[in-house]
Amino acid sequence: MNLFSCSRRFAGMLLSSAAIGLCASSPAGAAGHPAPVEGDWVAPSFVFHNGQSLDNLRLHYVTIGNPGNPAVLVLHGTYQTAGAMLGKDFGGELFGPGQPLDASKYFIVIPDGIGVGKSTKPSDGLRAAFPQYNYADMVLAQYRMLTEGLGIRRLRLIIGNSMGGMQTWLWGGTYPGFADALVPMASQPTEMSSRNWMMRRLLVESIRQDPAWNNGNYTVQPPSLRLANSMFVVATNGGTLAYQQIAGTRAQADKLVDERLAAPVTADANDFIYQWGSSADYNAMPGLPKIKVPLLAINSADDERNPPETGLLQDVLKGMPNAQLLLIPASVQTRGHGTTGMARFYARQLDEFIKGLPAR
Repeated sequence: MNLFSCSRRFAGMLLSSAAIGLCASSPAGAAGHPAPVEGDWVAPSFVFHNGQSLDNLRLHYVTIGNPGNPAVLVLHGTYQTAGAMLGKDFGGELFGPGQPLDASKYFIVIPDGIGVGKSTKPSDGLRAAFPQYNYADMVLAQYRMLTEGLGIRRLRLIIGNSMGGMQTWLWGGTYPGFADALVPMASQPTEMSSRNWMMRRLLVESIRQDPAWNNGNYTVQPPSLRLANSMFVVATNGGTLAYQQIAGTRAQADKLVDERLAAPVTADANDFIYQWGSSADYNAMPGLPKIKVPLLAINSADDERNPPETGLLQDVLKGMPNAQLLLIPASVQTRGHGTTGMARFYARQLDEFIKGLPAR
């Protein structure tokens, strides 16, 4: 295992209560690359890990670039969509001319995960009767979308952030060799546990125990959704040093809280519960021995959900000779778990990693 250290610092935007997982701007902010093209793949019948099935499961996706170029799969975080990866802080730093994932050289594929965006989700009609999907189901849908829908038999790279990072670990063990390289970010392959799972469980329970949720049969969004979401984001995202800088007085802290509580709620409670609950049985460890391709794990030192002081990720990577770790130092510019949504922190190292890959 090689250990990189990134010292680049810049002023980033603080995550709002609606932006979970990474900092994302409007897709219009990512200039310089070909225009995104939207598409849909539909599975006439899709069987989930628990035996439940669903007809006509739809996986929406966005592509950028020429389908004849080497393909790159980009995976978003929890309760985000493909659009989150097109903003100036991520796609704007990676997909443009001369950038690490230059869309004139690569065919970029970014799906909406099951349960969000324009992909099939509980709020489409089934509500709480929707199949209980997990990350393995989401990866299976992505694989089928690529192979059956787009005719892709090999990827140059898979890069994912937060939930997408955990799915990248799963991809490596489930479909070994399908991708030439893996870049899981803001994640680790170990079992979902500790504060990371405890906070997710409390987030979901806060909504489920709200009488207004009504077993998923609400007529208006449960009030608990706003408060539970805001508490979760403050507790598990944003960075300790960053919060101390921007909310170093009670007045400043109150102002941030007031702004977050006043922000409009665009989430659907059932979709929200399913997305966060889908991580419950996550554990990519059994598949790690199958990963032989180069892997670059990118985490931040102030990641509240994957704290490096546990040593879990470092121990795992010791047994993976082709794995490298880029641990971004904490600073007032980093944003904890949200740091990896800002590609300026690691674009240079990612570019070096990609250029060092064996030729196809």
